[in-house]
Amino acid sequence: MNIAFLSLNQEKLPDPVFPLGLLYLMANTPKSHEVQLWDLCFEERPLDYLTERLGLFKPDLIALGMRNIQSADYSGVGHNLAQYEKVIAHLRAATRAPLILGGSGFSVMPEKLMRHLKPDFGISGEGEVAFTQFLAQFETGAADYSGLASFYWFEGGELKTQLRASSFTDLEVLKLPDFSLADPRYFSQVGTVNVQTKRGCPLKCTYCTYPTIEGAAKRMRSPQKVVDEMMAIRAQHPATKHLFIVDSVFNLPKVHAKEVCRELIKRGWDIPWTCYINPLGFDLDTAQLLKSAGCVGIEIGSDSGSERVLSGLKKGFKVKQIRDLAALAQAAGIKDCHSFILGTPGETLADVEESLGLIDELKPFCAI
Repeated sequence: MNIAFLSLNQEKLPDPVFPLGLLYLMANTPKSHEVQLWDLCFEERPLDYLTERLGLFKPDLIALGMRNIQSADYSGVGHNLAQYEKVIAHLRAATRAPLILGGSGFSVMPEKLMRHLKPDFGISGEGEVAFTQFLAQFETGAADYSGLASFYWFEGGELKTQLRASSFTDLEVLKLPDFSLADPRYFSQVGTVNVQTKRGCPLKCTYCTYPTIEGAAKRMRSPQKVVDEMMAIRAQHPATKHLFIVDSVFNLPKVHAKEVCRELIKRGWDIPWTCYINPLGFDLDTAQLLKSAGCVGIEIGSDSGSERVLSGLKKGFKVKQIRDLAALAQAAGIKDCHSFILGTPGETLADVEESLGLIDELKPFCAI
C-alpha cells in the first residue's frame, strides 16, 4: 500500500519546525508499505505541490500530521484551521485516498477537529503503535476499529470514538527516523533539527498541553540511543548548524539529563544545541555539564515574578529558584531566555510590575 505522510505545518516564525513526529511514524510503519514524506513548510504553492505529488505517487492512504492549531509568530492571535481546510478540500477533490489525522495539535482537541475538518480517521496521542494497529485493520477492509485506542472515525456520517486508554509506547523499541527523507531546506536554510530524549510530563502547569499530548508518565530513551540519533543527523546532514531538544523539560529528571550530557561529552559532540529547562532540579553540576556537552542556550518558562501568580499557575517553583537558575546559567556561559505570561486569571498590575522588576534584576540574555 502506498502511504503519503503529509506535514501540514507552514509556520516559519519563530522558526520552521522539523517534522520529527512524522519521521518517527514513517520509520515505525511496517516495511510492506511504500511511504513518502510530503512537507508543505517551504512550498510557496502548496496545492500545486500536492497535485504533482498525488499524480506521481498515487497514495492509497494519506496520513496528515497537524503540529499546531494556532500560529506561533507573536504577531497576533490566530489559528491555522482555514489553511488545513483548504488542503483537505483539495485532497478530497483530487484523490479518493482516505485521510487520517494525527499529531500534537490534533491531540489537544481531537473530537472538535474531527467534526470541523472531517478526515476519515483520527489518532490522538502517540502514533507509532496506534498507526500500525490501524493499518492492520484498514487493510482487511473490515472497517471494525472498535478495538483501537484513542481512535476516531466516521461511520455512516456519524462520528465514532474509541477512547480506551492506550498503553504508553516503549521508546527503546522504536526505530530511528531516516533523516535523509526530510526536506533539505531544513538543513540548508534553517540548520536546526529537533531531537527528543523522553516523552511525558508530570508537572501540573495549569495552561500546558504536554500531559494531554504525551501523558503524565515520564518515559526516557537511553542516552546512548539519543546520541546515536544525533550522530546520525550529523552524518546524514553535515550542514546541520544547531539541534533543539524538544522535551517539555530536558532537566527533569535531572539524572537522565546529566547522563545524556555525559554521553555527548564522551562522544565529542561539537554542534551547539538548546533545550527547555525548569528551575526545579537545576544545580551547578547540571549547568556545567550542559555547557561541556555543547549546550549554548536554555529556554525557561519562568512565567511570573509574583509568588502568588506562580502558585496559581501551579508551577511548582518559587521566584528564588528562577533567580538561582539565571545566576548559574550565566556563570556557566549559557544564554538564558525566560518567557513570561502577562494577564493570567486574577493577575494584578502589581503582579505585572513584579515580573518586570524580576526581568530587570536577572538581566537575562532574552526575555519574552
